[in-house]
Amino acid sequence: MSSETHLDNRLRLCAEFVRPGARLADIGTDHAYLPVWLCRNGVCPHAIAADINPEPLNRGRLTVENAGLSGKIETRLSDGLKSIGSNEADDIVIAGMGGELIAKIIGDCDYAKSPDKHFILQPMTRSEVLISWLCENGFEIKDQDCCEAGGKCYTVLSVRYTGAPAPADEIYRYTGILRPRENETHLRFIRAHIGRLRKQSRGDARFAALADRLEEYCGDR
Repeated sequence: MSSETHLDNRLRLCAEFVRPGARLADIGTDHAYLPVWLCRNGVCPHAIAADINPEPLNRGRLTVENAGLSGKIETRLSDGLKSIGSNEADDIVIAGMGGELIAKIIGDCDYAKSPDKHFILQPMTRSEVLISWLCENGFEIKDQDCCEAGGKCYTVLSVRYTGAPAPADEIYRYTGILRPRENETHLRFIRAHIGRLRKQSRGDARFAALADRLEEYCGDR
């Protein structure tokens, strides 16, 4: 397996947000492709590849063993961050699950509000729910980008706790700090939100008004 193998655009974008030298916890690791890539390329000195289910964790363990990285990457059965100690990871990736579940995992973690913890979050769905929760609970989006993978557009957020709750307005929940007028991929991501809102508006006209506002924000109106 080469150092480039198995990182699609979604995981590669997550990898770009991991700080060099940081100890990693990859929550919901599945095949452990991300921690293997980061340790093999010298970004992380140590990683924990964690999953709530034994079967994907076993797949991850095989990936780690085949890469010859068992000395640097530990696989661990964990419900979110519940089995990850506060002193074991600096950068925490939570990717490949819904925004509501990501919010719950962070909310259930006692040390998530430590200012030295850096979260890299990649919601597969309901990113607006996650962004709203982060703002209301004192987390700030420090960086955000989008990518396309498997014919879909995804966003990745780099987040830290600041302790300053700032409830997100209706537009920010969907856009975060994306720049749709400057970046075509950011625009495609927000347009996907607009498309879903248009469908929802068939049952509730309020969604149509929100879609109109997002189109204006993107410069489409």
